[in-house]
Amino acid sequence: MIRVELPPHLRTLAGVKGHEVALDVQGAVTVRSVLGAVEARYPMLCGTIRDHVTEERRPFLRFFACGLDLSHDSVDKPLPEAVVKGEEPLIVLGAIAGGH
Repeated sequence: MIRVELPPHLRTLAGVKGHEVALDVQGAVTVRSVLGAVEARYPMLCGTIRDHVTEERRPFLRFFACGLDLSHDSVDKPLPEAVVKGEEPLIVLGAIAGGH
C-alpha cells in the first residue's frame, strides 16, 4: 500500500479522516501513478492537485518524499523505495505565499 499525506483543504474536500490515505497502485510507483490512484478513489479531487488537461502540478502544491522535494522532478520518475514499501508517505503539501 502506498501512503499519501494530503493537505487539510483536500482532506476536507474528499471527506478523509486523518492525515493519510492508503492506496493500491498498479505498475510503477510514480507521482503520476499515485495521483491517478488518488483521483480514482476520490474523484472530487480531480483537477485540484493537477490540471485536468495538462496534468501539471497546480501552483501552491508541492510533492515531498523521504525529505526530498519532488515537485520539479518528472512525474514518471520512480518514487523512493521507502514510499514503494509503504514505510514513508508521498506528501502533497499546500504551499503558502505572502508578504508584508
